[in-house]
Amino acid sequence: MQSRWIRILCFLAFAAGVPACGYAQNSGKSCGLTPEQALTLRRISGLRFSPKGDRLAVVVGMPPKTVLPARHIWVYDVASGGLRQFTDSPKSEFDPQWSPDGKRLAFLSDRNGPPSLYVMPTDGGEARPLLEKDRAVSSFSWSPDGTKIALIGPDPETAAEKKKKEEKKDAFVVDQDDRLPRLWIADVASGGVRAISPERWRVSSAGWLPAGDALIVSATSRPQEDYPTNRIYRVDAASGKTTEISAPRGPFGNLHVSPDGKSVAYLASAAFGPAPHDLYLQPLDGRDARDLTGTSINRVIESYEWRPDGSLMAMAQMGFEDRIYDVGTNGSAKALAKFAVNPMSFTASASGMVAFVGETSTAAPELWVREGHGAARKVSDFNKDWAGIELSPLHVVHYKSFDGLEIEAGLYYPCGTTERTHLPTIFLIHGGPTGAWRDSINTWAQLLTARGYAVFTPNVRGSTGYGEKFVDMNRADWGGKDFRDVMAGVDDLVARGVADANRLGITGWSYGGYMTEWAITQTNRFKAAVAGGGMTDLLSEFGTEDIPGYDSWFWGWSSENPYRFLQHSPLVFAKNVKTPLLMVHGENDPIDPIGQDEEFYRALKYYGTAVELVKYPREPHGFQEKNHQLDWQHRMLDWFAKYMPVNTKAN
Repeated sequence: MQSRWIRILCFLAFAAGVPACGYAQNSGKSCGLTPEQALTLRRISGLRFSPKGDRLAVVVGMPPKTVLPARHIWVYDVASGGLRQFTDSPKSEFDPQWSPDGKRLAFLSDRNGPPSLYVMPTDGGEARPLLEKDRAVSSFSWSPDGTKIALIGPDPETAAEKKKKEEKKDAFVVDQDDRLPRLWIADVASGGVRAISPERWRVSSAGWLPAGDALIVSATSRPQEDYPTNRIYRVDAASGKTTEISAPRGPFGNLHVSPDGKSVAYLASAAFGPAPHDLYLQPLDGRDARDLTGTSINRVIESYEWRPDGSLMAMAQMGFEDRIYDVGTNGSAKALAKFAVNPMSFTASASGMVAFVGETSTAAPELWVREGHGAARKVSDFNKDWAGIELSPLHVVHYKSFDGLEIEAGLYYPCGTTERTHLPTIFLIHGGPTGAWRDSINTWAQLLTARGYAVFTPNVRGSTGYGEKFVDMNRADWGGKDFRDVMAGVDDLVARGVADANRLGITGWSYGGYMTEWAITQTNRFKAAVAGGGMTDLLSEFGTEDIPGYDSWFWGWSSENPYRFLQHSPLVFAKNVKTPLLMVHGENDPIDPIGQDEEFYRALKYYGTAVELVKYPREPHGFQEKNHQLDWQHRMLDWFAKYMPVNTKAN
């Protein structure tokens, strides 16, 4: 136990001469992050090599100039090392896919309405919309010969439907009148589109077989069900004839057909939920699927790709780190050598070049490439301005929970001070619960360390990155052992003299918001709390949320056992709350509807607790608009400053 805290102890002793975060006078950097700076972070995604591997398309998120942020496509030239912006519009372009001959790049863009499909020559010229206006597309795939594109999207609105909306005669029957995503095939030359799947099926993904005569899709004929009913089908591209291949239990996704067309890989869970965890291989001849990574890796697979030789590469989350593996179809797995930064997403060319987005707690995301077995090198400077900001480094620590289970956590010290004892400390709980903190830029933690707080980010039981069994440990037990994991971290930090027992705060979003709201009903040790997009009444949340199938894996069906839901609901224990609470919530949140925090606000107001609820119009579960992001972050910082000021020492 003692040895696992060596990184903390060396900071307490200062014997090693390691400079503290925030010595801006020595580094020439500004100390700490502001909300305005946090919005300038450019996220990188959508990495795609061209068929020859000579170019790489990436999607770069731009800082919001007005209301919403935009994304644009950039192209990296492997030979020259040049990186240029490929698309530009007032809106966004994303999901780039090269044509099989590499001469065109297709992508989705919302420049003229809902996201739709565009095609652009790679040697210059204008992007042209492939489809008629107002046809929404969620995903697409080039046919092997490049003459067709399979796409997924709903039927366009009819003139009659538009007229009903205009006349406000737009009542609709739930599960009957909604327009479902279907499978379509578009002719690239003419732009003509024909439907392939039935109107009342919901199609989630599709990929071509190498011969180009059929596709493998994930779809369901029972879209009205609130639990996973998708199956894997072979769909004839000409006739639409559908043949079932398999029916995986629980949620699954990310289907990709093998290069030889004899199997399909996908992500799923051996426990049939709550979310995909392992990489599976399904032979298309009907034999049983095999779990390739449940034994050899046993960590959540975040993404994977087929290699030309029929093997695979996969990225797995290993606690706070991420590793890339070579995976054989026999289940063997070998990790690539560690990189200087943490890979957050990756792709590989046919020749074996690996490209990935790399970052750490103090290094902003950039594009990296590795050729052969050489060292990886950074080839972009999208976030060069962040080099002038002093950030608090992540220190990965371990502690024992109440039952002896080892919990891994991150510790960030305050910026701009050499103090390492009796610190005002805020516990930041991740969302999910099938989520985890990682070695990456954590703007929330950095905003708090800039204000003088230490921040503790535990990956409690139920988190990903520690194996399937660890994920399953909080099933039907939110606010139980996972909460005790949080409090064991509190006790450990206080006992070691790092945290000030009289200056403790807690915060989080989604499940982290739930845990924040639950914690203050169970203990008065926290002096201030901030919850974003939280849950306080699990019974009503189940009945009003958008995806109850996820929660049903944990709890079962609400009408079957309502008391189980209520026993784990913060609302039931609202009269116990003494901690001042700030709640922020999007009015259009479909995941954890805003009524959750409205219920809690009404209860806490009744009991006289210091509480504020701030609603954000138009916002979904994760805030998107610039001014709203700035507003909630400033409110969060001000709330902690008011009720847990940094300059107030313990008695």
